[in-house]
Amino acid sequence: MLKVALFGTINNNPSSLLLEHENFRNDLISDGWEVVLGEDLKISTLGKIQKIVQGTDAFVFMPNAKLEDIFYAVSIFVGYQTLDPELKEKPTVILNSDGSWDLMFQLLDQLELFGTIRQSYRKFLLQSKKPDEALANLAHAVRVGVPDSGREKIASIPTVSFESPVPAWTKSKVCVFCSASTNTEDYIEDGYMLGKLLANHNYGCVSGAGTTGVMGSIVRGSIDAGGWTAGSNVPHIIEVEGLPEGLSSFWLRPDIYTRMDAMIEKSDAFVIFPGGAGTVQELLALLIFKQSDNPLMTGKPIILFNRIDKKLQVPFWGKLITLLDNQCDKKLFDVVTELEEIIPTLDQTLNDENNTYC
Repeated sequence: MLKVALFGTINNNPSSLLLEHENFRNDLISDGWEVVLGEDLKISTLGKIQKIVQGTDAFVFMPNAKLEDIFYAVSIFVGYQTLDPELKEKPTVILNSDGSWDLMFQLLDQLELFGTIRQSYRKFLLQSKKPDEALANLAHAVRVGVPDSGREKIASIPTVSFESPVPAWTKSKVCVFCSASTNTEDYIEDGYMLGKLLANHNYGCVSGAGTTGVMGSIVRGSIDAGGWTAGSNVPHIIEVEGLPEGLSSFWLRPDIYTRMDAMIEKSDAFVIFPGGAGTVQELLALLIFKQSDNPLMTGKPIILFNRIDKKLQVPFWGKLITLLDNQCDKKLFDVVTELEEIIPTLDQTLNDENNTYC
């Protein structure tokens, strides 16, 4: 019997949505599915999410989207993008009968326009307005399979973790979440400059250890300026993107969730640079941990770099901030609009956090 993970917050739902949830679950069972309820899949550590992926054959998201639901949906899309072998032939359907998923879709639409998402999310996250449409989409996707993401492996090299001590002059380790896909020159230049700024101000730089896009430029900037530069990545992404030379430390992990756990655990602050679905996924993980008082995020500030996109003349993270308005306390992160504001904001917020938790 095939298993489907059914995501959706049952508690505090309007009675009409509760009934829809129950009816839809019964319809899935009638269609031969074994249902695993998302209510039992609360995030305590990110590492357990891959076990959900491994243990199920499809994913369905219900109305009344909450922050964790959006995180799971975006995470699965990122898995499709990065050729996660555990997601092969496992479809995803989103029942958006109440419109609560609209802001997520609008955000992904805009990231496509920015060029930080190259795959059409609509082919992977199958939106349905009615329960019967969702069931039909699920049945069809099981028959035809998940679309190809259009990415090819460029490397197949043995990779192991390695570690070097953090220099005594390092004030803090700053993790930068950003795009590995965009080739837009001004974003690449900003990334390289941020890497240099971090090193020149005695901040260690932690990243996803990619060679491409803004991520690759940040890594090169930090390394070129002599900074302590570390990162974490997983085998199937390394095969697609390669691994940069010159890292001070590297933590190999088996999946994107334990990779995020490692980056969060080993960092003291976070900068959210222009990025794609993976960057959204990473920010949502930080915010979920912050909201739940997870000790991994104690005393660790989050800075969102909401620069103006020169081509479209709109704030890069405008849609994301709108999405977060009703999902979390905006005091959980700081927003800057200029590259030059990042280091002073890091200095201030780290000082404030240290004073709060000393």
